Amino acid sequence: MSVPNVLDIRREVSPLELFFDLVFVFAVSQLSHHLLEHLSWRGAAETAVLLVAVFGIWAFTSFEATMLDIGRPRTRLAVVVVMGMGLFMNAQISRAFTTNSWAFAIPLLMILLGVQTLAAVAAPSPELRRHFRRALAWTSVSAPLWVVGAAVESGPRLWWWGAAAVIDLIGTWLAHPLPGHVLRSPHLAFDADHMLERLRLFLILLLGETVLTIGGAMSQAPVELPAIAASAGAFAALVCLWAAYFGGGEDVVAVHIATTSDPIRSVRWGMNATYVALAGLVALAVGSEMVITHPHEHVSVALALLLFGGPVLYLASQAWYYHATTRRAWAERITACVVLAVGGVAALSLPVLASLALLDVILIALAIVLSRVHGRLAKAIKAAAQGTQP
Repeated sequence: MSVPNVLDIRREVSPLELFFDLVFVFAVSQLSHHLLEHLSWRGAAETAVLLVAVFGIWAFTSFEATMLDIGRPRTRLAVVVVMGMGLFMNAQISRAFTTNSWAFAIPLLMILLGVQTLAAVAAPSPELRRHFRRALAWTSVSAPLWVVGAAVESGPRLWWWGAAAVIDLIGTWLAHPLPGHVLRSPHLAFDADHMLERLRLFLILLLGETVLTIGGAMSQAPVELPAIAASAGAFAALVCLWAAYFGGGEDVVAVHIATTSDPIRSVRWGMNATYVALAGLVALAVGSEMVITHPHEHVSVALALLLFGGPVLYLASQAWYYHATTRRAWAERITACVVLAVGGVAALSLPVLASLALLDVILIALAIVLSRVHGRLAKAIKAAAQGTQP
């Protein structure tokens, strides 16, 4: 049985969409700085809440710009408005839990409610319009929590905003169901290739922001052998994480998207995985900056969690996505996560540079293994799709 063609048109990613992404790359740098300045469990929780809000804005807007056609003037205007409000919102990240709570919460809610209302009215199919009406219902539950959190003192604010972020995150991950009403996306027209490219390019920009963080730390460090070695080790770890997906993994995802009868679901899962991958990259960026700045010290618990836990989050999110879509190429990532966890414990008794070398060895081995696995898997998916065609 052949897979039906669910796409009406294939659009290239527009310059405006890439311009839009830069606002949220700036947000990632702000999140990294917030975590570095508040290196505690509370600081990590605050960073996670802000990350859910920030990436939720990017995901909603990008998905709906794809659905509503970025080439239309109304859609372009909406993206520009979100971009301006998002820039203002993201500039408040460092003070959202202290003095500027309203300056963060108000644009967040205006964007969410505005974008979802636009999609509920202008989505190209009745099923999608009903879906975004359900999304508005979910946001109507979380919005009062964002408002109350902005109004209370900074201490309890984390609990109110944390609850709001959990509601928003669960709604996104489950596609905003209501009793008796869920999104039925098989065979709905959607430019999945376009959205896949959006996610791919955004991931490159996120990796690039981590490069900027490493480069910024290098520019402040003395030109001495320990700092140079730490910089090289942090860069090598980042390259391996790049290769874990872009070393053939993106081809597997592209083939899957092209052959599935439910591309919207696959894209949604990809966006869901990116929440966790983003958290992992933020953690690695902060850990890399600490290593480059203090290459002579032993590894603390916080540094071990950042250096080894960051890649665990990044790889675990990919493992979940590959398991959910292809049922392949996930076990290698889970194995690497287990090895990284053991390595993080071992790192507590090692100097910083030795721990960084251990991290690099694990990630280099994983990149080599995955490059071979991805090649075989892409061929197998293509062959299976061709075998189902009449």
